[in-house]
Amino acid sequence: MDNVRILIVDDDELVTMSLKMILEADPGFAVAGTANSGKEGVKLYGSLQPDLVLMDIRMPDMNGVDAAQQILDKDPQARILFLTTFSDEEYIIRALQLGVKGYLLKQDYQSIPDSIRAVMRGQNVYGGQIVSKLPAMMAASSNDKKAAAGPGSRDMSLYTKAGITDKEFEVIQLVADGLSNKEIAGKLFLSEGTVKNYISVILDKLSLRDRTQLAIQFLKQN
Repeated sequence: MDNVRILIVDDDELVTMSLKMILEADPGFAVAGTANSGKEGVKLYGSLQPDLVLMDIRMPDMNGVDAAQQILDKDPQARILFLTTFSDEEYIIRALQLGVKGYLLKQDYQSIPDSIRAVMRGQNVYGGQIVSKLPAMMAASSNDKKAAAGPGSRDMSLYTKAGITDKEFEVIQLVADGLSNKEIAGKLFLSEGTVKNYISVILDKLSLRDRTQLAIQFLKQN
């Protein structure tokens, strides 16, 4: 994992230079290039072919989500890690659907090197404060999509292939709506222990690590 080549895309030159200094102080990283707009980032990705992109979301010319979409359309294996602020919620659900590798808060600089290493090991990473906000954001998005799509429109093909039962699918929906085990137990008239067991079985069937991944997968599928 030595000499991970990184492209930094951020319209704030101070942020760009700070990230460059932090990363170049680590012998395992090399900054392949920097860009100050989404369009420039897409162009540089094509010419530099970096191992990972650190991408701002809000930028003039082209936002980070649209830039990530263009990069992933050409290279589905691209590793893109977003740098976000709390004001970026409107973009985060769209970004989840793209399959980017994670989100970090801009002010959490100290976590960036370890997060890059985790992504290079095949993991997805989310800043702790981002994770705490995901259930509410996904619940809102899920409810909007239910209203727009109408009843009976859920795509269950992935879950059917994995052997997910109707009851397990109900649990998945409620996890994606941001409900806790206790709240799910109340809605389905089950004990919390039974709900926990259901979730463990579901994660095993779908080869997922935790309920956050489960909710994200559900959002992508529906």
